[in-house]
Amino acid sequence: MKPSDIKFLSKKIMESREIPLIWGHFGVGKTDIARDIARETNRELIILVISQMEPGDLIGLPSRNEDKTVFLKPDWWPEKDNTIIMIDEINRAHRSIRNAIMQLLLDRKIHNHVLPDGTWIMAAANPPDDDYDQVDLITDPAFMSRFFHLSLNSSPEEWINWAENQNVSNEIISFIKEYPEFISNGKSVSFRLDLKPSPRSWYKLSRVLNNLTEDELKEYAYILSSGIVGPEAARTFVNHLENKSNLPTPKKILFDMDDIVFNRIKNMDIDKQNSIILRINKYFENLEEDDMIKILDNSEHKLIARNIKKLSMIISKDSAYSILRSIDHFASKNKGLKKAFFEKLFEELAIVLDNVNWLEEI
Repeated sequence: MKPSDIKFLSKKIMESREIPLIWGHFGVGKTDIARDIARETNRELIILVISQMEPGDLIGLPSRNEDKTVFLKPDWWPEKDNTIIMIDEINRAHRSIRNAIMQLLLDRKIHNHVLPDGTWIMAAANPPDDDYDQVDLITDPAFMSRFFHLSLNSSPEEWINWAENQNVSNEIISFIKEYPEFISNGKSVSFRLDLKPSPRSWYKLSRVLNNLTEDELKEYAYILSSGIVGPEAARTFVNHLENKSNLPTPKKILFDMDDIVFNRIKNMDIDKQNSIILRINKYFENLEEDDMIKILDNSEHKLIARNIKKLSMIISKDSAYSILRSIDHFASKNKGLKKAFFEKLFEELAIVLDNVNWLEEI
Protein backbone atom coordinates (compact mmCIF):
# COMPACT_ATOMS: atom_id res chain seq x y z
CA MET A 1 0.00 0.00 0.00
CA LYS A 2 0.99 3.60 -0.54
CA PRO A 3 2.04 5.70 2.47
CA SER A 4 -1.13 7.82 2.21
CA ASP A 5 -3.33 4.72 2.49
CA ILE A 6 -1.28 3.37 5.39
CA LYS A 7 -1.58 6.67 7.24
CA PHE A 8 -5.34 6.84 6.69
CA LEU A 9 -5.94 3.25 7.83
CA SER A 10 -3.57 3.50 10.79
CA LYS A 11 -5.47 6.52 12.02
CA LYS A 12 -8.83 4.75 11.61
CA ILE A 13 -7.52 1.65 13.42
CA MET A 14 -6.17 3.66 16.37
CA GLU A 15 -9.36 5.73 16.58
CA SER A 16 -11.09 2.38 17.11
CA ARG A 17 -8.68 1.56 19.98
CA GLU A 18 -6.96 -1.14 17.96
CA ILE A 19 -3.29 -1.40 16.95
CA PRO A 20 -1.86 -1.20 13.41
CA LEU A 21 1.43 -2.97 12.66
CA ILE A 22 3.15 -1.47 9.62
CA TRP A 23 5.47 -3.82 7.74
CA GLY A 24 7.98 -2.21 5.41
CA HIS A 25 11.60 -2.14 4.30
CA PHE A 26 14.03 0.30 5.91
CA GLY A 27 13.69 3.93 4.87
CA VAL A 28 10.20 3.72 3.31
CA GLY A 29 8.67 6.07 5.88
CA LYS A 30 7.16 4.01 8.69
CA THR A 31 8.32 6.45 11.36
CA ASP A 32 7.42 9.44 9.18
CA ILE A 33 3.84 8.14 8.99
CA ALA A 34 3.71 8.06 12.80
CA ARG A 35 5.09 11.61 12.96
CA ASP A 36 2.53 12.83 10.40
CA ILE A 37 -0.36 11.29 12.34
CA ALA A 38 0.91 12.79 15.59
CA ARG A 39 1.23 16.23 14.02
CA GLU A 40 -2.16 16.09 12.31
CA THR A 41 -3.93 14.95 15.51
CA ASN A 42 -1.93 17.22 17.84
CA ARG A 43 -0.48 14.31 19.80
CA GLU A 44 2.86 13.69 21.42
CA LEU A 45 4.78 10.84 19.77
CA ILE A 46 6.76 8.38 21.92
CA ILE A 47 8.94 6.01 19.89
CA LEU A 48 10.10 2.82 21.60
CA VAL A 49 12.84 1.08 19.59
CA ILE A 50 12.40 -2.14 21.51
CA SER A 51 15.22 -3.98 19.72
CA GLN A 52 17.55 -1.75 21.78
CA MET A 53 15.73 -2.16 25.10
CA GLU A 54 16.04 -4.45 28.10
CA PRO A 55 12.93 -5.64 29.97
CA GLY A 56 13.63 -3.11 32.75
CA ASP A 57 13.70 -0.26 30.23
CA LEU A 58 10.28 -1.27 29.00
CA ILE A 59 8.39 -2.19 32.15
CA GLY A 60 10.19 -0.13 34.79
CA LEU A 61 12.45 -1.14 37.68
CA PRO A 62 11.33 -2.68 41.01
CA SER A 63 11.35 -0.59 44.18
CA ARG A 64 10.48 -1.21 47.82
CA ASN A 65 7.35 0.36 49.28
CA GLU A 66 7.08 -0.54 52.97
CA ASP A 67 6.68 -4.32 52.91
CA LYS A 68 5.85 -4.62 49.20
CA THR A 69 7.76 -4.59 45.93
CA VAL A 70 6.37 -2.10 43.45
CA PHE A 71 7.49 -1.20 39.96
CA LEU A 72 8.37 2.36 39.04
CA LYS A 73 7.00 3.88 35.86
CA PRO A 74 9.49 3.66 32.99
CA ASP A 75 10.83 7.03 31.89
CA TRP A 76 8.93 6.92 28.59
CA TRP A 77 5.51 6.47 30.25
CA PRO A 78 2.96 9.00 28.90
CA GLU A 79 1.24 11.35 31.31
CA LYS A 80 -1.27 12.87 28.85
CA ASP A 81 -3.98 11.13 26.87
CA ASN A 82 -3.16 12.85 23.56
CA THR A 83 -0.17 10.55 22.97
CA ILE A 84 0.87 7.98 20.37
CA ILE A 85 3.20 5.18 21.41
CA MET A 86 5.05 3.70 18.44
CA ILE A 87 6.64 0.31 19.13
CA ASP A 88 9.38 0.13 16.50
CA GLU A 89 11.41 -2.84 15.26
CA ILE A 90 9.02 -5.18 17.03
CA ASN A 91 10.30 -8.25 15.20
CA ARG A 92 13.97 -7.48 15.96
CA ALA A 93 13.39 -7.50 19.70
CA HIS A 94 14.26 -10.45 21.91
CA ARG A 95 11.42 -12.76 22.89
CA SER A 96 11.67 -11.58 26.51
CA ILE A 97 10.94 -8.01 25.39
CA ARG A 98 7.97 -9.10 23.28
CA ASN A 99 6.63 -11.08 26.24
CA ALA A 100 7.01 -8.03 28.45
CA ILE A 101 5.07 -5.85 26.06
CA MET A 102 2.10 -8.22 25.83
CA GLN A 103 0.37 -6.69 28.87
CA LEU A 104 0.57 -3.28 27.23
CA LEU A 105 -1.08 -4.66 24.10
CA LEU A 106 -3.68 -6.69 25.99
CA ASP A 107 -4.67 -4.46 28.88
CA ARG A 108 -3.18 -1.07 27.98
CA LYS A 109 -1.18 -1.12 31.19
CA ILE A 110 2.10 -2.34 32.70
CA HIS A 111 1.91 -3.62 36.28
CA ASN A 112 -0.39 -1.12 38.04
CA HIS A 113 0.38 1.72 35.65
CA VAL A 114 -2.57 2.25 33.28
CA LEU A 115 -2.17 4.21 30.06
CA PRO A 116 -4.09 7.49 29.86
CA ASP A 117 -7.45 6.73 28.27
CA GLY A 118 -6.90 8.41 24.91
CA THR A 119 -3.45 6.94 24.23
CA TRP A 120 -2.98 5.39 20.78
CA ILE A 121 -0.59 2.50 20.09
CA MET A 122 0.97 1.53 16.77
CA ALA A 123 3.87 -0.71 15.78
CA ALA A 124 6.35 -1.16 12.94
CA ALA A 125 8.51 -4.03 11.67
CA ASN A 126 10.85 -4.97 8.85
CA PRO A 127 9.74 -7.92 6.71
CA PRO A 128 11.21 -11.28 7.75
CA ASP A 129 13.72 -11.85 4.95
CA ASP A 130 17.48 -12.20 4.62
CA ASP A 131 18.09 -8.44 4.43
CA TYR A 132 17.54 -7.96 8.16
CA ASP A 133 19.18 -9.21 11.33
CA GLN A 134 16.28 -10.64 13.31
CA VAL A 135 16.32 -12.55 16.56
CA ASP A 136 13.72 -15.03 15.33
CA LEU A 137 10.73 -15.20 13.07
CA ILE A 138 7.61 -14.29 15.03
CA THR A 139 5.16 -17.14 14.58
CA ASP A 140 3.18 -16.87 17.83
CA PRO A 141 -0.43 -16.41 16.65
CA ALA A 142 -1.49 -15.04 20.06
CA PHE A 143 1.02 -12.22 19.70
CA MET A 144 0.37 -11.44 16.04
CA SER A 145 -3.42 -11.55 16.41
CA ARG A 146 -3.24 -8.35 18.48
CA PHE A 147 -2.48 -6.27 15.38
CA PHE A 148 -3.94 -5.16 12.09
CA HIS A 149 -1.11 -5.98 9.66
CA LEU A 150 -0.49 -3.39 6.93
CA SER A 151 2.10 -3.69 4.17
CA LEU A 152 3.88 -0.45 3.18
CA ASN A 153 5.52 0.00 -0.21
CA SER A 154 7.27 3.13 -1.41
CA SER A 155 5.42 5.37 -3.88
CA PRO A 156 7.63 7.52 -6.15
CA GLU A 157 4.80 9.98 -6.74
CA GLU A 158 4.10 10.49 -3.05
CA TRP A 159 7.81 10.69 -2.23
CA ILE A 160 8.33 13.39 -4.87
CA ASN A 161 5.48 15.45 -3.41
CA TRP A 162 6.97 15.01 0.05
CA ALA A 163 10.49 15.84 -1.15
CA GLU A 164 9.38 19.07 -2.76
CA ASN A 165 7.98 20.22 0.61
CA GLN A 166 11.16 19.17 2.44
CA ASN A 167 13.59 21.19 0.28
CA VAL A 168 15.21 18.07 -1.17
CA SER A 169 17.58 19.11 -3.92
CA ASN A 170 16.14 19.53 -7.40
CA GLU A 171 18.80 17.16 -8.76
CA ILE A 172 17.56 14.29 -6.56
CA ILE A 173 13.89 15.00 -7.32
CA SER A 174 14.60 15.19 -11.05
CA PHE A 175 16.49 11.87 -10.93
CA ILE A 176 13.67 10.03 -9.14
CA LYS A 177 11.13 11.45 -11.60
CA GLU A 178 13.23 10.07 -14.45
CA TYR A 179 14.16 6.79 -12.74
CA PRO A 180 11.39 5.96 -10.22
CA GLU A 181 12.61 2.35 -9.99
CA PHE A 182 15.53 3.60 -7.85
CA ILE A 183 13.31 5.00 -5.08
CA SER A 184 13.80 1.76 -3.09
CA ASN A 185 15.26 -1.74 -3.31
CA GLY A 186 12.28 -2.84 -5.39
CA LYS A 187 11.42 -5.80 -3.17
CA SER A 188 7.81 -6.38 -2.29
CA VAL A 189 6.86 -6.77 1.36
CA SER A 190 5.95 -10.23 2.63
CA PHE A 191 5.45 -10.75 6.36
CA ARG A 192 5.05 -14.54 6.15
CA LEU A 193 2.07 -14.69 8.45
CA ASP A 194 -0.56 -17.39 8.45
CA LEU A 195 -3.38 -15.27 9.83
CA LYS A 196 -6.50 -17.18 10.80
CA PRO A 197 -9.92 -15.89 11.88
CA SER A 198 -11.04 -16.12 15.49
CA PRO A 199 -13.97 -14.67 17.46
CA ARG A 200 -11.61 -12.00 18.78
CA SER A 201 -10.29 -11.03 15.34
CA TRP A 202 -13.84 -10.62 13.97
CA TYR A 203 -14.66 -8.41 16.95
CA LYS A 204 -11.56 -6.29 16.34
CA LEU A 205 -12.44 -5.98 12.66
CA SER A 206 -15.98 -4.93 13.56
CA ARG A 207 -14.68 -2.08 15.72
CA VAL A 208 -12.67 -0.64 12.84
CA LEU A 209 -15.30 -1.19 10.13
CA ASN A 210 -17.82 0.66 12.29
CA ASN A 211 -15.49 3.66 12.00
CA LEU A 212 -15.62 3.74 8.18
CA THR A 213 -18.04 5.41 5.79
CA GLU A 214 -19.76 3.31 3.14
CA ASP A 215 -17.30 4.45 0.46
CA GLU A 216 -14.32 3.78 2.72
CA LEU A 217 -15.70 0.32 3.46
CA LYS A 218 -15.86 -0.50 -0.25
CA GLU A 219 -12.28 0.66 -0.78
CA TYR A 220 -10.57 -0.79 2.28
CA ALA A 221 -12.67 -3.75 3.51
CA TYR A 222 -10.41 -6.40 1.99
CA ILE A 223 -7.14 -4.75 3.07
CA LEU A 224 -8.32 -4.38 6.66
CA SER A 225 -9.92 -7.81 6.96
CA SER A 226 -7.02 -9.69 5.33
CA GLY A 227 -4.69 -8.03 7.85
CA ILE A 228 -6.57 -9.46 10.86
CA VAL A 229 -8.52 -12.60 9.75
CA GLY A 230 -6.31 -13.68 6.82
CA PRO A 231 -6.79 -13.50 3.05
CA GLU A 232 -9.08 -16.52 2.65
CA ALA A 233 -11.65 -15.38 5.21
CA ALA A 234 -11.30 -11.79 3.96
CA ARG A 235 -12.10 -12.76 0.37
CA THR A 236 -15.24 -14.58 1.41
CA PHE A 237 -16.22 -11.74 3.72
CA VAL A 238 -15.86 -9.12 0.97
CA ASN A 239 -17.90 -11.29 -1.38
CA HIS A 240 -20.56 -11.34 1.32
CA LEU A 241 -20.48 -7.53 1.56
CA GLU A 242 -20.92 -7.32 -2.21
CA ASN A 243 -24.10 -9.42 -2.06
CA LYS A 244 -22.32 -12.50 -3.35
CA SER A 245 -23.10 -14.55 -0.29
CA ASN A 246 -26.03 -16.52 -1.71
CA LEU A 247 -23.82 -19.47 -2.53
CA PRO A 248 -24.51 -23.18 -2.08
CA THR A 249 -22.89 -24.57 1.05
CA PRO A 250 -19.99 -27.05 0.87
CA LYS A 251 -22.27 -29.79 2.23
CA LYS A 252 -24.84 -29.10 -0.47
CA ILE A 253 -22.17 -29.36 -3.18
CA LEU A 254 -20.39 -32.42 -1.79
CA PHE A 255 -23.41 -34.47 -0.69
CA ASP A 256 -26.43 -33.20 -2.65
CA MET A 257 -25.37 -31.50 -5.89
CA ASP A 258 -28.45 -31.68 -8.10
CA ASP A 259 -28.88 -30.08 -11.54
CA ILE A 260 -30.04 -26.79 -10.01
CA VAL A 261 -26.89 -26.41 -7.91
CA PHE A 262 -24.73 -27.60 -10.82
CA ASN A 263 -26.13 -24.99 -13.21
CA ARG A 264 -25.92 -22.22 -10.57
CA ILE A 265 -22.21 -22.85 -10.12
CA LYS A 266 -21.68 -23.20 -13.87
CA ASN A 267 -23.13 -19.73 -14.47
CA MET A 268 -21.19 -18.02 -11.65
CA ASP A 269 -18.30 -15.65 -12.28
CA ILE A 270 -14.78 -16.66 -11.30
CA ASP A 271 -14.86 -14.78 -7.97
CA LYS A 272 -17.93 -16.66 -6.76
CA GLN A 273 -16.49 -19.97 -7.92
CA ASN A 274 -13.25 -19.23 -6.07
CA SER A 275 -15.22 -18.48 -2.91
CA ILE A 276 -16.88 -21.88 -3.20
CA ILE A 277 -13.52 -23.63 -3.59
CA LEU A 278 -12.15 -21.85 -0.52
CA ARG A 279 -15.18 -22.91 1.50
CA ILE A 280 -14.88 -26.54 0.36
CA ASN A 281 -11.20 -26.66 1.34
CA LYS A 282 -12.05 -25.07 4.69
CA TYR A 283 -14.84 -27.64 5.19
CA PHE A 284 -12.36 -30.50 4.76
CA GLU A 285 -9.83 -28.82 7.06
CA ASN A 286 -12.38 -28.44 9.87
CA LEU A 287 -14.03 -31.83 9.49
CA GLU A 288 -14.36 -33.65 12.83
CA GLU A 289 -13.44 -37.30 13.32
CA ASP A 290 -17.02 -38.26 14.22
CA ASP A 291 -18.20 -36.88 10.89
CA MET A 292 -15.40 -38.73 9.07
CA ILE A 293 -16.48 -42.01 10.65
CA LYS A 294 -20.08 -41.40 9.61
CA ILE A 295 -19.05 -40.57 6.04
CA LEU A 296 -16.92 -43.69 5.71
CA ASP A 297 -19.53 -45.97 7.36
CA ASN A 298 -22.18 -44.75 4.89
CA SER A 299 -19.73 -44.87 1.94
CA GLU A 300 -20.44 -41.19 1.38
CA HIS A 301 -16.78 -40.60 0.45
CA LYS A 302 -17.72 -42.13 -2.90
CA LEU A 303 -20.53 -39.59 -3.29
CA ILE A 304 -18.11 -36.78 -2.40
CA ALA A 305 -15.65 -37.99 -5.04
CA ARG A 306 -18.34 -38.14 -7.72
CA ASN A 307 -19.55 -34.62 -6.90
CA ILE A 308 -16.00 -33.26 -6.97
CA LYS A 309 -15.67 -34.79 -10.42
CA LYS A 310 -18.91 -33.05 -11.52
CA LEU A 311 -17.64 -29.80 -10.04
CA SER A 312 -14.34 -30.14 -11.91
CA MET A 313 -16.27 -30.05 -15.21
CA ILE A 314 -17.47 -26.46 -14.63
CA ILE A 315 -14.62 -24.79 -12.74
CA SER A 316 -11.11 -23.93 -13.84
CA LYS A 317 -8.44 -26.60 -13.82
CA ASP A 318 -6.48 -24.60 -11.21
CA SER A 319 -9.51 -24.60 -8.93
CA ALA A 320 -9.93 -28.36 -9.33
CA TYR A 321 -6.23 -28.82 -8.57
CA SER A 322 -6.73 -26.72 -5.43
CA ILE A 323 -9.26 -29.17 -4.02
CA LEU A 324 -7.13 -32.19 -4.84
CA ARG A 325 -3.97 -30.62 -3.46
CA SER A 326 -5.79 -29.75 -0.24
CA ILE A 327 -7.02 -33.32 0.24
CA ASP A 328 -3.52 -34.64 -0.48
CA HIS A 329 -2.06 -32.11 1.98
CA PHE A 330 -4.52 -33.08 4.71
CA ALA A 331 -3.65 -36.76 4.16
CA SER A 332 0.07 -36.08 4.55
CA LYS A 333 -0.09 -33.74 7.57
CA ASN A 334 -2.59 -35.73 9.70
CA LYS A 335 -2.28 -39.01 11.58
CA GLY A 336 -4.57 -41.82 12.58
CA LEU A 337 -8.23 -41.61 11.55
CA LYS A 338 -7.93 -38.26 9.77
CA LYS A 339 -5.01 -39.50 7.69
CA ALA A 340 -6.92 -42.68 6.79
CA PHE A 341 -10.02 -40.67 5.85
CA PHE A 342 -8.25 -38.34 3.44
CA GLU A 343 -6.23 -41.19 1.93
CA LYS A 344 -9.46 -43.13 1.36
CA LEU A 345 -11.10 -40.08 -0.23
CA PHE A 346 -8.05 -39.48 -2.41
CA GLU A 347 -8.08 -43.09 -3.58
CA GLU A 348 -11.74 -42.76 -4.52
CA LEU A 349 -11.00 -39.59 -6.47
CA ALA A 350 -8.29 -41.45 -8.38
CA ILE A 351 -10.92 -44.01 -9.40
CA VAL A 352 -13.71 -41.66 -10.45
CA LEU A 353 -11.65 -39.02 -12.26
CA ASP A 354 -11.34 -39.79 -15.92
CA ASN A 355 -8.24 -37.63 -16.36
CA VAL A 356 -5.74 -39.32 -14.04
CA ASN A 357 -3.01 -36.91 -15.16
CA TRP A 358 -4.51 -34.41 -12.72
CA LEU A 359 -3.34 -36.52 -9.80
CA GLU A 360 0.19 -36.75 -11.16
CA GLU A 361 0.52 -32.96 -11.08
CA ILE A 362 -0.26 -32.65 -7.36
